[in-house]
Amino acid sequence: MKRIVLYVSDKCPHCREAQKYLDSKGIKYRLTNAKMQRGRKELDAMGARSVPALKIGDQVMIGWNVKNFNKIYGAD
Repeated sequence: MKRIVLYVSDKCPHCREAQKYLDSKGIKYRLTNAKMQRGRKELDAMGARSVPALKIGDQVMIGWNVKNFNKIYGAD
């Protein structure tokens, strides 16, 4: 399956929702805090200005929407 990176901030409820969904489905991902230097650089390079942001393979998804995620990821 596609490699996933989830960019979050500590107090973001949508970030927690995305993380909870991925965990419940057993989907592996790399969790990156957008407040840390590495996370900020990666988000800037993608042109993302908010979280949650997901890099799914070579596609970027800003915000959390289960249907959009499943469409990009190829899940049911």
